[in-house]
Amino acid sequence: MELSPYAQGGWRLLGDPRRFPRRPFAALLRAAFRSLLDHPQAGLDDPDLKDIDPTVLKHCHAAAATCILEAGKHKADISAISTCLEDCKLDKERIEIFCTEYQKNKDALEILLGSIGRSPLHITDVSWRLEYQIKNNQLHKTYQPSYLVTLNVENSDSGSHPDVSFSCTMEQLQDLVGKLKDAAKSLERATQM
Repeated sequence: MELSPYAQGGWRLLGDPRRFPRRPFAALLRAAFRSLLDHPQAGLDDPDLKDIDPTVLKHCHAAAATCILEAGKHKADISAISTCLEDCKLDKERIEIFCTEYQKNKDALEILLGSIGRSPLHITDVSWRLEYQIKNNQLHKTYQPSYLVTLNVENSDSGSHPDVSFSCTMEQLQDLVGKLKDAAKSLERATQM
């Protein structure tokens, strides 16, 4: 089980008891599981999280959700999860809290991941536009450019054509393009063998 550098950074923040005391840590984990399994629109409005910086909170929520999905995808056991979280500098108590919450939700997570489908989506087209954000939802001035990317996809299982949309920075978009080029080269090499 492997986490991206961004997710590892979020877990390092979660492992810091000064930033996330025990109760906010547990509340964030519950919120991450709830947003994945029960209510996709579930917010981070738990009273235990009100004193945490919103930017840090969103980063850590994304890191927790990433770890939950990776663990479910790989059907990771407790030792694999523990090793991964130890690498992110979490103490035994926090690892135990995560593992307990994971065990409680493991079956529901496997059902969710199994319902996604067997065949991957096929990208038919991509469109993008540049967005320049002046203020965020807390009315702080940000002045950040970002890209809004929409992938037009087909799903051969259901025949539906959902669009996949996301927002990213220039660095994230360059990273995605690089990874797609690497994947295309690997696929090309595999077909030539």
